[in-house]
Amino acid sequence: MRVEIWSDIACPWCYIGKARFEKGLADFAHRDQVEIVHRSFELDPGRAKGDTAPVVDMLALKYGRTREEAQAMEEHVASNARSEGLGYRTEGRDHGSTFDVHRLLHLAKARGRQDELLDLAYRANFAEERSVFDAEILVELAVEAGLDADEARAVLADEDAYADDVRADEREAAELGANGVPFFVLDRRYGVSGGQPAEVFTQALEQAWQGRAITPIGSEDAAACDTDGSCEVPQR
Repeated sequence: MRVEIWSDIACPWCYIGKARFEKGLADFAHRDQVEIVHRSFELDPGRAKGDTAPVVDMLALKYGRTREEAQAMEEHVASNARSEGLGYRTEGRDHGSTFDVHRLLHLAKARGRQDELLDLAYRANFAEERSVFDAEILVELAVEAGLDADEARAVLADEDAYADDVRADEREAAELGANGVPFFVLDRRYGVSGGQPAEVFTQALEQAWQGRAITPIGSEDAAACDTDGSCEVPQR
């Protein structure tokens, strides 16, 4: 069974959702027969390369909040991340274009190192003081994931390299009706949106394995990042 996951490095709920999905997968009896494919989705596709801003300042501007309120939003997401055993810095992070990260992830996919690079990029962006918007940092991450440094630099230097692959993933997400991430498609039969609890992913895997018709599952207000960049925690 194949599970396709649309996500963006800038999306905290994708970071959290990946950890929850992996916990749910660990409780699935047929986990060794599941192929995971990560697909590209930009939350801010119109942002120019090199145009970065502090995350807290971006949130304050976007939602018309004070900087203190935006900081509280970050703390709320951080508490969810930490509950999954994930590191999360609430200060000192930047927001920017993730197009180059996605292109490099497609190189990693071609070399069989996609999941390794994705984990490293998430950790760098959310837990460490390493900017994924810096080309040399991306090369460092690529090398840590097992890729060749010169090949990674060549991809980043060529704006057309893997660009079509990124755009194809994004078109397919739109065709499938994905208006936010993370978005999970199980064997093209089952759709799961948002950073659902681990047990919801286990249930979805079990039902997809049984071949039931495609149906959304889980809470409709599960935390996710929308196409407008919104990553607020749903109010319950």
